[in-house]
Amino acid sequence: MAKITLIGVDLAREGLEFTFVTPLVGCASCKIKNVCFNLEPGRNYRITKVRDKVNPCFVFNRDQVATVEVEEIQEYVNMQFGKKLQEGSTITLKSMNCDHITCPNIEVCNLVHKREGTKATIKAIEGRLECPKGYDMRRVSISIIQ
Repeated sequence: MAKITLIGVDLAREGLEFTFVTPLVGCASCKIKNVCFNLEPGRNYRITKVRDKVNPCFVFNRDQVATVEVEEIQEYVNMQFGKKLQEGSTITLKSMNCDHITCPNIEVCNLVHKREGTKATIKAIEGRLECPKGYDMRRVSISIIQ
């Protein structure tokens, strides 16, 4: 079942994937904040439909948000290959604390949009990643344990 949320009109297009990070402090007094913040922080979503309804918003460009339908999509993390990396096993998410700022994987390896210490189940080991620091890294699909 699709969830309804709001996103800046300049971002509102079908197929856009995003990570919901956290509610903004400045939005506490907004009358429609519950529609914006009904998603789970750290989870990935894809816009499946853009509705016609537009609302005012001081946070986004053009001061407007569009009403969109979203679906939750598969979660991925990057992990160092080792004995504990097995499909079906339960893991605790831990940042690599990598400082290689030009690496395209730095946000995923450092859990920028995920909470360190979160428990997850490994669904599949997707493949090897090129790591500029030489680590044997793998892209792993996971399910977050509530």
